[in-house]
Amino acid sequence: MLQSKLIANTKKEWPSEALVKSHGLLIKGGYIKQMASGIYTLLPLAKRVTSKIENIIREEMNNIDSQEILMPLVATKKLWDMSGRYDSVGSELLRFKDRNDVDMVLSMTHEEATVFSLLNEATSYQKYPFSVYQIQTKFRDEARPRAGLIRVREFTMKDAYSFHTSEESLNEEYDKFYRAYENIYRRVGIPETVAVASDTGMMGGNGAHEFMLLCDAGEDKIVICKDCGYSANMEVAYTSKYDISSSKEETLTKIHTPGIKTIEALHEFTGIDISKMGKAVIYTRLDTNEIIIVFIRADKEVNETKLRNFLKVDDEKLVPRKEEKEDNITYGFVGPKNLTKNAIVVFDKSLENEKSLVFGANEVDYHYTGLSIKRDIGDVVYIDVAKVCDDDYCPVCNKKSLKIEKGIEVGNIFKLGTKYTKMMQMTYADENEKINNPIMGCYGIGVGRLMASVLEKRGTESAVNWPASIAPFDIHICPIDYTKNEEVKVESDKLYSTLKEKGFDVLLDDRKKSAGVKFKDSDLIGAPIRVVISPRNLENKKAEVKISSEAEANIVDLKDLVSYVTNKHEELLEEVK
Repeated sequence: MLQSKLIANTKKEWPSEALVKSHGLLIKGGYIKQMASGIYTLLPLAKRVTSKIENIIREEMNNIDSQEILMPLVATKKLWDMSGRYDSVGSELLRFKDRNDVDMVLSMTHEEATVFSLLNEATSYQKYPFSVYQIQTKFRDEARPRAGLIRVREFTMKDAYSFHTSEESLNEEYDKFYRAYENIYRRVGIPETVAVASDTGMMGGNGAHEFMLLCDAGEDKIVICKDCGYSANMEVAYTSKYDISSSKEETLTKIHTPGIKTIEALHEFTGIDISKMGKAVIYTRLDTNEIIIVFIRADKEVNETKLRNFLKVDDEKLVPRKEEKEDNITYGFVGPKNLTKNAIVVFDKSLENEKSLVFGANEVDYHYTGLSIKRDIGDVVYIDVAKVCDDDYCPVCNKKSLKIEKGIEVGNIFKLGTKYTKMMQMTYADENEKINNPIMGCYGIGVGRLMASVLEKRGTESAVNWPASIAPFDIHICPIDYTKNEEVKVESDKLYSTLKEKGFDVLLDDRKKSAGVKFKDSDLIGAPIRVVISPRNLENKKAEVKISSEAEANIVDLKDLVSYVTNKHEELLEEVK
């Protein structure tokens, strides 16, 4: 392609709205244009990249015999009612009425649509196992879109669904998708991606992994053991044990703490270390209007995902409780002893072996010191509802080596079980003619987010550095004085035609621009190979070749130029394969 025809205007300055690297590069390089909050047009450069990503995904899905389909973006309320998710999913599901006053949704995921599409298509066990996939637009009405393509409202996603007659079969397919995902991430240029155990969330099921690219732009927190490799999303990560802060029982004493309602103020007032204190975190369960009181060591935080899972409550139905006078709760002084309020009480495992703690006395302006839960409260059940911290004990190797990293979720896989097939009455007859519900797996990758994630890992503030496998162009020819020097033009046009005939995606900069402008634009376009044809080098029958991943350029004889570039491109592709 001639660069003068390319619809992609680069920008000199870093865009003020871009808070992460990928967002800035995609705007500065002329890849995307925002239409509304969290909604973007992919301009030609971005579409070229995402198309190559989609081709890689297709190849890997086809390699494990998954069959491509295409389902509608729009679905009816009736379809989502079949799974019960029309009412249980929150406002991120966009609901609307069509002209016939029928309730509709824009699909944010396609479990319901997939099961509905396959009803009565696999009624015998002999059809199983099988999987289908699509690459399709989704819409999720995010409350706070951020970071360009990393968190948007409209997006393109590859989602796949597998169907099985046994857990063993599901596990085998799950492993196939796991390996296929590793291949995809390596081939698009981010082999550093790690798989971590995760929460199943609104998807349901009994097992899940997220594939995370560790980087500063990530909004998810990942817990990793540097010694044994244990990894999990913060939502489900746990520690094997806690160091005991108070190992000796002391006398229970009520102390006067006038106006001392926070842990920090209590620490300053008493001089007692925060790790030797307990605190109460209070929630409201909206579906039952129950009060939930979580007692936890004061130096720990409640992991609300763990708490919701323990209580079996949906995400939006458990919220921090606002202080109400009619509650008859002594806010700021709540503790487990003499607690009279009718509430569901949860004791976190961080308290289990503590012998002497400071806790609220359920009386305004008073706390207890020396509180022993076993002695002063009795036997209680301890539940793990705490967030893991840096240097906690690894649950696998038991070393004090857990670290918290930031990560971008670039894919996920779920063991869904029979949640959707039961609700939607998808059945098959086994070899004994017994009717069963198929067991499902679910596997997703966001295409635009994957493109942005590659830039977060490989880009700089001035260059995108695409891997050869997904770069918008394979080779960028940047002639110096193309419009002034006839020899430069002839050699550039000749090279352009030859490389195109060999099947390369080639961009020829035919513009009347300075070398500096051309090179800056070339860095933002990010072809892995740049060929510079200049009057000076032509005097010696040579050209300059710059590989984006190498620090120095190479001077190559014109007669060897095509073979040199071809071999280099093959080497670059091998690196990601």
